[in-house]
Amino acid sequence: QVQLAESGGGLVQPGDSLTLSCVDSAGPFSSYNIAWFRKAPGKEREFVAATTRNGENAYYPRSVMGRFAISRDNAKNTLVLQINNAQPEDTAIYYCTALTEDWVPLEGSWGQGTQVTVSS
Repeated sequence: QVQLAESGGGLVQPGDSLTLSCVDSAGPFSSYNIAWFRKAPGKEREFVAATTRNGENAYYPRSVMGRFAISRDNAKNTLVLQINNAQPEDTAIYYCTALTEDWVPLEGSWGQGTQVTVSS
């Protein structure tokens, strides 16, 4: 089972860029499709990006398409989320998670999250 830990969050201004990282300390990282979700106060958890085991395919919801980019380095057990042109509505806690074969979050694989705040 993966053990994921996110980092890279912080306070940025609208229009800035931010890079989030997710590292798997347990090791079976390349066995899983992996995703980023976010949770804003008062809102439901929202899917923002996913990538396949080999990183060749990426998926985004329309709300972030063109601004977010997901990538992975299986040699380093690392997943990255690049946020460009950050907007106040991107303010949330961002989580990474492994996905099951049915592309739903794998029970027990969530990281602790990293806070992103976009404000002027």
